[in-house]
Amino acid sequence: MFSRHIRRTDSPTHPNATALKLQTLKNKRVLRLAFILKQITTTSGSDLIAWMMKHLKMEDQMEALHMAHLMAAHGYLFPIDDHILTVKADGTFYRFQTPYFWPSNCWEPENTDYAVYLCKRTMQNKTRLELVDYEAENLARLQKMFSRKWEFIFMQAEAQAKVDKKRDKFERKVLDSQERAFWDVHRPVPGCVNTTEIDLKKAFKVNLPPRYTKQSKSAPVTPAPLSDAEKKTQIDNLKKQIIIIISNYR
Repeated sequence: MFSRHIRRTDSPTHPNATALKLQTLKNKRVLRLAFILKQITTTSGSDLIAWMMKHLKMEDQMEALHMAHLMAAHGYLFPIDDHILTVKADGTFYRFQTPYFWPSNCWEPENTDYAVYLCKRTMQNKTRLELVDYEAENLARLQKMFSRKWEFIFMQAEAQAKVDKKRDKFERKVLDSQERAFWDVHRPVPGCVNTTEIDLKKAFKVNLPPRYTKQSKSAPVTPAPLSDAEKKTQIDNLKKQIIIIISNYR
């Protein structure tokens, strides 16, 4: 009787077997769709270098690789499985950054924005979103720095986390990678070059008022001597102005 029950359960016409088969087919379709979407929104390093050499008319592969590296270092594309912003001419997958996070938009995020982002990461129970050591240290430092308004920062992070949960799974994963790549540029991994760092000396010189520039400190420029005709013209003009002033007072 037990063997009959097993045979009936494993039979293709049994409801449980049909449901299991449908679930298996559904999972396969989801995985296939996710793979296709990944291929659409990403490109391999070798394909990227080949495209740049063809469309930018570059003959040297190292030149194309160097330009791609600069694009990654400045946040226009990023590797999806790593947080070191470099490009390799191999099968590593890269994703282009959304225009909202482009550095050319000329907006510098504040420490409070970074605190909200790190705090939000701690609320999401995802292995890929766990804070690494340097991020945990940054979060502790920011929590100490903004201790008086940490409740407000926590509320902002909580609100953003709730909005993210309502997104589609694939959309949320892409957005998480784009947001993390943005912070990899503005708060890079220790030891990596910070391409957004401002040279204080250059910034100070640019913002100096005109009277503090080097040109104003130099000796005054001596005007060129006037010719006799120019002197005569100036004298005649002065005489006319004097006559007009005298006539107005009469």
